[in-house]
Amino acid sequence: MDIIQLPLSAIEEDKDQPRYQFDEEALQELIKSIEELGLLSPIKVRTIEGGRYRIIYGNRRYKATQMLGRETIPCIVSTSTDEMEIYLEQIAENLTREGFSPIEEAEAFDKLMNDGRFRSSLKFLSAKLGKPENYIKNKCELLKFSNAVKKLIVGGTEIRKDKLTEDQLIPLKDLPMEHRDPLSLIAARDELPVSDVKKIAKLFKDKTISDNTKEKLLLKTGSGLLETWSVYEQNRKGAKAAEESDAQAKQKKKAAEGAAAAGPSGQATTAAANISGQSASTAVQDAGVTVGDGQPDGNQAPSPASAASHFGGKNVSELLRKLQQELPRQTELSVTIAKLVGESDGEGQVLFTYEVDAVIEQLEQQLILWKSLREKSPL
Repeated sequence: MDIIQLPLSAIEEDKDQPRYQFDEEALQELIKSIEELGLLSPIKVRTIEGGRYRIIYGNRRYKATQMLGRETIPCIVSTSTDEMEIYLEQIAENLTREGFSPIEEAEAFDKLMNDGRFRSSLKFLSAKLGKPENYIKNKCELLKFSNAVKKLIVGGTEIRKDKLTEDQLIPLKDLPMEHRDPLSLIAARDELPVSDVKKIAKLFKDKTISDNTKEKLLLKTGSGLLETWSVYEQNRKGAKAAEESDAQAKQKKKAAEGAAAAGPSGQATTAAANISGQSASTAVQDAGVTVGDGQPDGNQAPSPASAASHFGGKNVSELLRKLQQELPRQTELSVTIAKLVGESDGEGQVLFTYEVDAVIEQLEQQLILWKSLREKSPL
């Protein structure tokens, strides 16, 4: 391609080009470089009506040369008139240049896919620009954020105060606008690393937490939100463990009821069915295998009196010991939740209600067991 000197007065900027943000400090550095070494790389222009030229790429070099008071600038002249090809060339050139911001990229990709002049597909852009489809999609996700957030977005991965990287924003992109933007600004202000933003995003994606509570959480600092996430995660795991324990207890109870129903004594079956939780199978065995002198006899069903007598012996102590083994775990969880509720100034009452309900349900099961034992062995 031929490089020719063209008068600056015959050249005009392309107001529709992808790159429009120019860092003043970087521009001053470029001016100094051109002044000392000259312009090392020509700009590219295309011919337009009236014998004039419009820049395809090189706006920053054009500005710097103009500010130095030069009369001419080295140019490559293109004869292309295809708007799509010109715009793709502008993007491709800027992708190789420092300072092409993520938002400028996102707007350029979005324009190519949605502007009536272009209407390109994601697959077409990926092939033309040599970028993965996910790269283009993630860039376009940045356009979901408000202008206040967009102004803070910078390239690279360095976490800086009052700035935002793409990696910080991607975890928040699917949240509602009323949560997405305030959390983004908190992340910028408090310099939150990507791993912490992901934790906070997970908290706000939980549908069991009310919108009212989430609004209150937005008043917290980044560290405050992380503390809330930590508590939330501990209690979520506790609730899951409790559910699994409860499911196992129900399976054992069902198995015990089935075994008792298959036995010879309807009274023993009834006694077993009244005992819930982890001790159900033990209670069934105790109620159905002891007669007379306390030796097991699979051919003879015990009377209610003998069963009650046996419940009054050492087997009741065994059941109580098993009950006691359960209580410390439940008590510790209860104390933990009570402490969390107190420390959260009322917010935790909504946030962890379902955790408290799980504890109460388990304690109620222990109460049922105790009442069953008391009925069979009055003190």
